[in-house]
Amino acid sequence: MRTAVMTSLSSQNLELTARTRLRNAAIECFAIDGFDVSVRTIASQAAVSAGLIRHHFGSKDLLREECDAAVLTTLRELKSAAVEMPSGQLMELLAQADEYGGLLLYILRSVRDGGSGGRAFLEHMIADAQEYTRKAIDTGLLKPSHDPEARVRYLVMQGVGGMIVALSRYPNITMDNFSAIMSEIMADMTLPQLELYSQGLFADSSVFDEYLRATGRTDRPASTQS
Repeated sequence: MRTAVMTSLSSQNLELTARTRLRNAAIECFAIDGFDVSVRTIASQAAVSAGLIRHHFGSKDLLREECDAAVLTTLRELKSAAVEMPSGQLMELLAQADEYGGLLLYILRSVRDGGSGGRAFLEHMIADAQEYTRKAIDTGLLKPSHDPEARVRYLVMQGVGGMIVALSRYPNITMDNFSAIMSEIMADMTLPQLELYSQGLFADSSVFDEYLRATGRTDRPASTQS
């Protein structure tokens, strides 16, 4: 099974090599098998003894904390390298690149798990989406919103949640079939998603207008340039 997060390791630093190999193996095991995977399974994936996990990390919980930090750092580095890429496209890139398949699976499992790492990943994606959405409104690509931050948060949560639900249809995911599965999911989702975003769902705005009246929202959609 391929390593999910590739790290340049110094052959002269055996301590760093063993710790990083264990962390990368844990990321892949957590991604494929979930966070209840045993320490022995992680050690086997890294081709070391289970005692080395206790030696380097102390416990599986502390190992997971380091995995969370490493995955979030990698996500930020990838986003920095593609600063104009929306989070949805970044997730598609992660799905299609074999070396990052484990990274995306890890993020989705962590968000579904509801732990602090998952919340950090989700908030990072939301903050990133707020930034590029403001730019898209300013350039006229997107319409202004009555509540821009709430709209972005909803869209990111819908996107991540939809991907988690879609992946639940494939219980036997491995690193070898993940890219093909994600391509199938993207093919199923892209047309209806773009149709809803481009053309809307309701025939007119009467339901939305009634909601605004009922909630006392008479303000105009916010512009980022105001």
